[in-house]
Amino acid sequence: MSFRFIHASDLHIGRKFANIPQPPDGNIRGRLMEARHAAIVKLGQAAQAQGASHVLLAGDTFDTATPSPSVVRQALMAMGETPQVTWWLLPGNHDNLRDAEPLWEVIRRDAPDNVRPLTEAAPVELDGGATLLPCPVAFRAGASDPTAPLDQMESPEGNLRIGLAHGTVTDFTESGDAIAPDRDRSARLDYLALGDWHGRMAVSDRVHYCGSPEQDRFKHGRRGVCLLVTLGTTGAAPAVEEIETGSFLWSETELTLHPRQDAAAALAAVLPQQGRRDHLLRVSVNGWVSLPDRADLTQAAALYAPDFAHFDLVTEALGTQYDSADLDEIDRGGALRLAAETLMTEAKSETLSQTERDVAADALARLHAYVRGANA
Repeated sequence: MSFRFIHASDLHIGRKFANIPQPPDGNIRGRLMEARHAAIVKLGQAAQAQGASHVLLAGDTFDTATPSPSVVRQALMAMGETPQVTWWLLPGNHDNLRDAEPLWEVIRRDAPDNVRPLTEAAPVELDGGATLLPCPVAFRAGASDPTAPLDQMESPEGNLRIGLAHGTVTDFTESGDAIAPDRDRSARLDYLALGDWHGRMAVSDRVHYCGSPEQDRFKHGRRGVCLLVTLGTTGAAPAVEEIETGSFLWSETELTLHPRQDAAAALAAVLPQQGRRDHLLRVSVNGWVSLPDRADLTQAAALYAPDFAHFDLVTEALGTQYDSADLDEIDRGGALRLAAETLMTEAKSETLSQTERDVAADALARLHAYVRGANA
């Protein structure tokens, strides 16, 4: 016989994505918020399809300690739509016990019968010969290893031991606020399900971060997943399978340019050809370009940006090589030429700060693009 469950974490339901610019004719923030709610449905479907009776949520189910009543109720009702699956909710950093005490009271009061909040560090017996050992986060800035209680938690002889916690695994530190990397051994765990890190990471055979089922940052470069975990006999290595759940892809790519290169064509070459509507893409550009090529790059970015859920062209590391012929395209004399020469001097200055040089370079590029567009 085997025991099978879904490991998920960091849904951050209710997150508003204020860091993502909202285009005047778009609703990307609303789409991202809705995708986080839809992840609940996907997790329930994954559990049903794989014959898993439990979904373990390893913290930060909600993005804040005070989500709106509709956000809470709709999330709980979505979990209740899979009554054959039991959902176990662990308090994390964002929805910790102290700051979110009213939230957990509401969950205890209003949640469907198949939704169980884990607000105490005490063993819970599951069907199928398994014991769940939860470590709820008491408050956001802890000063000790949140999994320390696992070593003292008891379970029936022969039961599978499943730890559930939220925090960061590193080597031992003087602060003591990191999860011990050998906690699975010291607590005799068959599996330690962790939350907090939003990317997928296997710490060891028995210790895993599943990441967020719906990604929310560029650094991980893939769609979100949950984990299907199958445990056999005690002491045997778990079988861990990734199930993709994410609707949106967040990714970052680098583009290196050099003078006399077709910057617009180079940008087009690194862009994906499919799935742009559900893709949030950041292109970080470095190298050197001429002033006209920089204008071409900016125009190309403006052309492609509406194809994507979100598009960000980062050019802080891109240098510009200036030529007198470039300034001639702006004006051969008069006020515009004087302004262009002043901006070029500031952009190349060694006494101004990098921020001031960047502002001057951007202003010169904009002036060049404006004049060239007006003369076209």
